[in-house]
Amino acid sequence: MPSLEDELFPSTPGKFKIERAHTMNRQVYRCFASTSTMFLWALFLIALTASYLSFHSFVDSGSRYLSASWGGIQWEKQVRNSAQIHRNGGMSVLVTGAAGFVGTHVSLALKRRGDGVVGLDNFNNYYDPSLKRARKSLLNVHGIFIVEGDINDAKLLAKLFDVVAFTHVMHLAAQAGVRYAMENPHSYVHSNIAGLVTLLEACKSANPQPAVVWASSSSVYGLNEKVPFSEMDRTDQPASLYAATKKAGEEITHTYNHIYGLSITGLRFFTVYGPWGRPDMAYFSFTRNILQGKPITVYRGKNRVDLARDFTYIDDIVKGCVGSLDTSGKSTGSGGKKRGPAPYRIFNLGNTSPVTVPTLVSILERHLKVKAKRKIVDMPGNGDVPFTHANISYARRELGYKPTTDLQTGLKKFVKWYLSYYGYNHGKTVN
Repeated sequence: MPSLEDELFPSTPGKFKIERAHTMNRQVYRCFASTSTMFLWALFLIALTASYLSFHSFVDSGSRYLSASWGGIQWEKQVRNSAQIHRNGGMSVLVTGAAGFVGTHVSLALKRRGDGVVGLDNFNNYYDPSLKRARKSLLNVHGIFIVEGDINDAKLLAKLFDVVAFTHVMHLAAQAGVRYAMENPHSYVHSNIAGLVTLLEACKSANPQPAVVWASSSSVYGLNEKVPFSEMDRTDQPASLYAATKKAGEEITHTYNHIYGLSITGLRFFTVYGPWGRPDMAYFSFTRNILQGKPITVYRGKNRVDLARDFTYIDDIVKGCVGSLDTSGKSTGSGGKKRGPAPYRIFNLGNTSPVTVPTLVSILERHLKVKAKRKIVDMPGNGDVPFTHANISYARRELGYKPTTDLQTGLKKFVKWYLSYYGYNHGKTVN
């Protein structure tokens, strides 16, 4: 006896037996013998199709609602609670990129002194998302709610500003990394330019308008050879797409300040390092490879000159970020219209003491008690620059910014965190 599958799907597709064809013709003839019967069948089929589509649309909408990562009464309650201010004269801050390296530290610093903090992060996979999730857990323990979403989501941003009247925005979300821009250039335009514009649109339309502090980069100095780098130096020769998008961000923010009265402060970070750092940074990857007995690649510049960086410890960067928020002044716009001039500032946040990369490696060797297998390679043309050196006199004068952690001390703290986080004991993984 043929199976049900055989009945429905013949072994020779499109070829039915003659007997079946005659039988089917007779059945069709009986069903549609009259015009009125055919009309009723048509109405029935239309009604059935409409009912199915309506039900499918209802289920699909319900599924989207249930799977949405934001929205709803409980979500709004979490946002409001996290944004609640617990000190006199405090601020309510939306921190983008809150599960990132700098974002986590800034969020914690603000929360600890009684400010309201709501985080926003898309948890992308530029580097291991599990590290971002771990940072999120750390923030949750301290009562900081992280909204999972993208800064390009205008509806989400509008909803956040509708739920909370943020006094400040600390914009740290960005596509980071100089070399990765050669692999995925569009991600830099998407995050660092389009995302910035989407956020600024939300800020200028908010009532009241928040003051905005955002992360530019020391990379904007590009091929500038005058040292130390000053905020007054030219920044029209970027050496990488990443630098170009950050420079574009400075021009874009100036426009929103000029047209809409947004108070805006840009911060040019100089090679930030420390606990909970980014795995793509040299000090982080060097530590990993040294412990695993793998060689590390140390680049050198022209004429065999060692590369040097103005390494800045995370706690010092946080002081600059918080100081910028505290002195930001107020935005002057209302309803998307400028009512008067508003502050526009750019600061270098560095350590002012450049250290060569080989010296960095030597410090790591001492703290790890493991010798590195160094592979010295000439620097390729991948967007890196041979040195960075910050002039911080403007930040010192306006923000009271004064870095206090040298590289020796900062790397000791980083190594301690690294060994604890990844479960190492004297260079051996703890089972």
